[in-house]
Amino acid sequence: MFVDSAKIKIISGKGGNGAVSFRREPFVPNGGPDGGNGGRGGDIIFQADGGLRTLMDFRYQKKYVAESGSNGMKKKKYGKDGEDLIIKVPVGTLVIDQETGKVMKDLTEDGESFVAAKGGKGGKGNFCFRNSIRQAPNFAEAGDPGVERMVRLELKLIADVGLVGFPNVGKSSLLSVSTSARPKIDNYHFTTIEPNLGVVEVGDSTFVMADIAGIIEGAHEGAGLGFNFLKHIERTKVLIHVVDVAGSEGRDPKEDFDKIMDELGKYDQKILKKPMLVAANKIDLIDEDDEGYMEFRKYVEDKGYRVFPISAPINVGVKELMKAALEELSKVPEDEQASDFEEEFEFDDIPADSPDYREIYASKEGDKYVLTGKQLRKIFDSTNFTDDGSLRYLYKYIEKRGGIDMLKDLGIEDGDTVKVFDYEFEYIDEDM
Repeated sequence: MFVDSAKIKIISGKGGNGAVSFRREPFVPNGGPDGGNGGRGGDIIFQADGGLRTLMDFRYQKKYVAESGSNGMKKKKYGKDGEDLIIKVPVGTLVIDQETGKVMKDLTEDGESFVAAKGGKGGKGNFCFRNSIRQAPNFAEAGDPGVERMVRLELKLIADVGLVGFPNVGKSSLLSVSTSARPKIDNYHFTTIEPNLGVVEVGDSTFVMADIAGIIEGAHEGAGLGFNFLKHIERTKVLIHVVDVAGSEGRDPKEDFDKIMDELGKYDQKILKKPMLVAANKIDLIDEDDEGYMEFRKYVEDKGYRVFPISAPINVGVKELMKAALEELSKVPEDEQASDFEEEFEFDDIPADSPDYREIYASKEGDKYVLTGKQLRKIFDSTNFTDDGSLRYLYKYIEKRGGIDMLKDLGIEDGDTVKVFDYEFEYIDEDM
């Protein structure tokens, strides 16, 4: 089954906690601190794989979690870093942040990869907190949490040539005689219910051709197979518009041509700027000097398009059409060979060395004064509330970052309640 969209949750690994440990040596305070640092959490990485064609696997697995870093150990031993989790997707996959709808990455080349969620940094062990005054710190630093986000995967096939046209005009037949692809072919509307790809050989050259499922009126609004397959036209470099010039379905070829062009333009005007050839199919059912066919040919050529009479089932005129498609491909500039999807997502994972990471924020909620901050969260999680030295370290950090002054600016008074995440304490004004 061809699956071209999926929603999944990704969670990078948590950083390991630093260790609280002491050497067992005589004449050294508490044996001396020797707790090691925690390991880094694993990243979530998306990688394009040319061997994949569908997002089928993501229908069954909806959550991907990278390995967390191990905690630090005694004797200053570092915890093991968590393994990165590499998620392989087909070439042509857009990775989109579900919350903002912005493109994180457009994976257009085999082997291309990017980090979608960075693993948490490991926490420092108590060995790192020793100094001339605090010789036996009984606390360590917690590891940073992993990053969690919902992402949407959208597969937009990368093909050199795309076949477009109404259902049952012969696109699948054209693909089958031009390539080794074996699409389902029958005399029913929407026989093609998923895009089919094949490789066309013209002399020593090759190109990839895709049969885009039949389009009907209203497709740009989602009618029929609508958006499901119109999006696959966006990346094609050259289009072949297949028209049933025999009118075997009881429709007028000129009207068919105009309706398809109208749908393509309403979906995305940029599609109409792509090089396009017109395949006048089923020519074997009429004479080439047929009045209706001649009117159609003149009508289309007057619009600036080249018309190629073919009969796909019996392979008449197909070779000339493929040569013309290759010729058009050679004219497409390198930087215009695929649709551009601007990667506008701003990763908001604040690095530990950023000033914003260390910032503290104060606010008043009801009768309580609240302190928050990225680094404050980490230090709070690292605090040993049964150890005076650890509590003093937390307080000194808040004071140094201006948290106490902020609370005073908000009007805090002696005896008021201060809330730091899940911890509440009574404010004591040392100046009184």
